[in-house]
Amino acid sequence: MVDYHALIDKYYEGQERLKELLLLHSRQVADKALAICYAHPEWKADMQFVKEASMLHDIGIIYCDAPGIFCHGTENYLRHGWLGAELLRKEGFPKHARVAERHTGSGITREQIIGQQLPLPEQDFLPETLEEKVICYADKFFSKSHPLRIENMSNIRRKMDQFGYGSLDRWLHLEYEMIAREKVKDER
Repeated sequence: MVDYHALIDKYYEGQERLKELLLLHSRQVADKALAICYAHPEWKADMQFVKEASMLHDIGIIYCDAPGIFCHGTENYLRHGWLGAELLRKEGFPKHARVAERHTGSGITREQIIGQQLPLPEQDFLPETLEEKVICYADKFFSKSHPLRIENMSNIRRKMDQFGYGSLDRWLHLEYEMIAREKVKDER
């Protein structure tokens, strides 16, 4: 088990507004991801891991420059997942690190990184496990910029389309996978 509160407290000391926003957003994502998993016990998702990884998926925002959400670091915001993954690996949580680095957008491909000259290592950052996919999916319904708003599917699709080639297709696949899994349950 990971004491995510202690880990967040360790890195967010003196950053109360940012920590409060991070915790709110992370709880929203955790609640949605867990609700999806609870509705589908046949998936046999690791519920403890889903909760912990949801609470830590955005821990890297502390390093980023995004004043609108109280981030006063120096890094490009796009790097927050990768930076959070590095932090989590350093702390001894490689499985949680994979969620952090793979939750951005609908995942990011090596081709996107190279083609768009994104400030990330040239590799794929795509959610692969059920837990990674559910957290990536749940994350898109909540924004740290508008923490009290729940995004609808058409807004999420529009945002994914703006991320560049393949992002919308990957989102639609994630959406389909979540819906298809629900249909299998309904047919039983």
